[in-house]
Amino acid sequence: MILIVKSSSALNIGITAVVFGLLAGCGQAGPLYLPKPPAKPAAPAVSPTTPPPPSSPAAQ
Repeated sequence: MILIVKSSSALNIGITAVVFGLLAGCGQAGPLYLPKPPAKPAAPAVSPTTPPPPSSPAAQ
């Protein structure tokens, strides 16, 4: 196929269409964002090592 273009503006439009067509196929599809860092694991619940103080009988 031979393309004969006599107009400079038609050539510019054709080149622009080809460039945009090629650029449309490039890149990653979907939203562009930085991924969130992975969540840190939850700290284990600390069990008390000393028993609670006994209640005194004088408080009655």
